[in-house]
Amino acid sequence: MSRAEDIFQKLVYFGEDAIDEFILNQQTEELFLDFKQAVSSGKNFTTLHRDDRRNLAKAISGFGNSEGGVILWGVECSRDQEVGDVARSKIKVKNVHRFLSWVENAISGCTIPSHNKVRNHIVSVDANGDGYLATYIPRCEIAPLMTTTNASIYIRSGSNNVPAPYSVIAGMFGRRPQPNVELMVGNRCLEALENIDEDMLYPNSIDNPPEQYVKICFSLQACNNSNVIARELYLSCHNQETGGEYNKVRFLNYNQMDSIPGIEGQLNLITRPELRLPPRGIIRFCNVEIVLSPFIEEDFVLEGVIGADESAPKDFRIYIPKNKLRSFVSRVIKGEEDNAQLLNEFFTDYFIGEL
Repeated sequence: MSRAEDIFQKLVYFGEDAIDEFILNQQTEELFLDFKQAVSSGKNFTTLHRDDRRNLAKAISGFGNSEGGVILWGVECSRDQEVGDVARSKIKVKNVHRFLSWVENAISGCTIPSHNKVRNHIVSVDANGDGYLATYIPRCEIAPLMTTTNASIYIRSGSNNVPAPYSVIAGMFGRRPQPNVELMVGNRCLEALENIDEDMLYPNSIDNPPEQYVKICFSLQACNNSNVIARELYLSCHNQETGGEYNKVRFLNYNQMDSIPGIEGQLNLITRPELRLPPRGIIRFCNVEIVLSPFIEEDFVLEGVIGADESAPKDFRIYIPKNKLRSFVSRVIKGEEDNAQLLNEFFTDYFIGEL
């Protein structure tokens, strides 16, 4: 996971507490983070204010032409002579849902070409509808990005977006496009099974085996979301903790891949040399079965990475604290809630990665 993704995920999962931490620790604007106050209030206009649009365009160009970054709207920063621009106070964005809509509508018109990977997340919102917005701008593989506001190409330098020198622009035009391999999860399934079912988990030799268990199934896939051919795609998974003695993680149906032996609980796959994945192509690496008993003794942790030759790797993680895991298994076994809703909760709350 890149530094920009890490900042964005922190804001997604910790909300306003993450902003309070930035202010408490006097977080500086840096290569991957920008603080902005929103001028758009909706009093005299019905679209994004020109100052906000200009700041958004510069950030998309600067972060997109560099290594990515995050704009946090709703934080005032001031100059510190020793460390630079630091977060000082919170100034909420007026009607943050409306502001989000304005930002979403403006993104495609901010740069040439447009950057279609920009994502937004409302960090928090109060009873009046005011709050904070995080805009995540990943590195753009179709570079350079030029702003439409003043026809300039920016790069990120320290804590600022600055016009790119001629030599840098020339290098961008000559940069060979790289594949961008994204993780996809398909064929999702959740069910509660009896111990007497054909797919038996607990043999009769175990003293007092649980009567039921939960099985979660899904496939790990890769999508070449770029304009070039991807070669030597790979997937590595490591199950660090299963949650309990009777729990299992199974990796199945990866016969079409080259498997590299690893330690117990680890899977290392790479596509064969003759395989090439075209732009927008999708390939399935393997199926995964997670089998969970009601006897939860520890956290569940499964970590992995996916990528390709000359492509930046993408990390993913399934992490469930033991108390939440125990509650989740119990709810599935009781059968009082819709399995589709519980399955969606599993991947929304516990699957950490860009899907």
